[in-house]
Amino acid sequence: MKITYNDSYITMMDSETKHIHIADYNYPLPSERIAKYPLKERDQSKLLLYRQGEVGEDVFANLSAYLPKGSLLVFNNTRVIQARIHFRKETGALIEVFLMEPAQPTDYERIFQTTGHCAWLCMVGNLKKWKEGALTKVCTVKGKDVTLQAQLDRSRTAQLSGGTNYWVDFSWDDDSVAFAEILDAIGELPIPPYLNRETEETDKTTYQTVYSKIKGSVAAPTAGLHFTQKVLADIDAHGIDREEVTLHVGAGTFKPVKSEEIEGHAMHTEYIAVRRQTFEKLLAHGCHATAVGTTSVRTLESLYYMGVKLAMNPDAQEEDLHVNQWEPYDLPHNEEGLVIVGGKAVTAAEAIGHLLHWLDAAKLDVLHSSTQIIIAPGYTYKIVDKLITNFHQPQSTLLLLVSAFVKGDWHKIYDYALAHDFRFLSYGDSSLLIP
Repeated sequence: MKITYNDSYITMMDSETKHIHIADYNYPLPSERIAKYPLKERDQSKLLLYRQGEVGEDVFANLSAYLPKGSLLVFNNTRVIQARIHFRKETGALIEVFLMEPAQPTDYERIFQTTGHCAWLCMVGNLKKWKEGALTKVCTVKGKDVTLQAQLDRSRTAQLSGGTNYWVDFSWDDDSVAFAEILDAIGELPIPPYLNRETEETDKTTYQTVYSKIKGSVAAPTAGLHFTQKVLADIDAHGIDREEVTLHVGAGTFKPVKSEEIEGHAMHTEYIAVRRQTFEKLLAHGCHATAVGTTSVRTLESLYYMGVKLAMNPDAQEEDLHVNQWEPYDLPHNEEGLVIVGGKAVTAAEAIGHLLHWLDAAKLDVLHSSTQIIIAPGYTYKIVDKLITNFHQPQSTLLLLVSAFVKGDWHKIYDYALAHDFRFLSYGDSSLLIP
């Protein structure tokens, strides 16, 4: 589609993207192909290789052999929290409170260190049985009994989250105990629902990446589950650079697309943190990176659009940098997919440069922001040029992201994986995609 913009013709991103039929991204996934448990040796999982349309395979332990010396590998260092808390009412009713995002304080790092009280936006299971009053649960922390109370605030729920997640105030009777310690004592790790089993003790270890650091996710960045310290050491030995970003994965990653066209699907907000050194390293690598997982993709590609916002408004505030779901498709672009600002295309390097300048002006070392970006066919990647990722659910937004990356050639990848005994979804095998 062509539009007139400052007396020149600018190519808009494919307006058909919003009208993609999710049914076109279906494939048969027998339940026995879903890996309910990881392999004992993480790095012995299978690695599908897609390189310029050719498909083959190896084991994940040999990953570094397929990455160029001097390239940049970007990981998501988020850590999964034990986000499910079960309360039993005096009536016997079981209420599940599922922590979704911090409400008071809103900062992830701070809320886990709070003592005495905090508040979260939560999904609530069996809500109809929790009409009023506080829920209580006793746990043992550092050898002492601590009583946790949960109180639902319906008025703030409606105001702040449109009624989808519920505001829950938590309080406990020992100011020496942090909320992180309470979660460690009584919280349950939220393994994906499609595993169709209860959480087990081993999941506390296996459903975390070996490089996880920053608590906040309710789902693991699963492409990272294949890495071991040996693989990381091998990457370093091959002269491949490593860098980390943080994106706290929300439950929306499991949210099925129920609308016929993807325009009707709402992406959940995800919170990111990116350090100054990451921007500097991206610039040093020509703003090209290999993303470990779709969460790293969403972070890196969102950075481009945050930089574009600063190109449009250098005085933008932190909250103004949030990337809305359809922004990448609604802005005027050139044929390479670069946004046009003031009659000039904004390169990835310029966008990252704007973010660095903004950090300098604000005297900050870390960018904290959020994104709802949806990446689907019609999207042009700005930073990510290689992708390590698992095999995703049929009719999912993650499959759309993969299809956009390989320019629609996802059938070849998934047909090969199905025909060659690859294991699917979170605990399954992975792929290295090089378009």
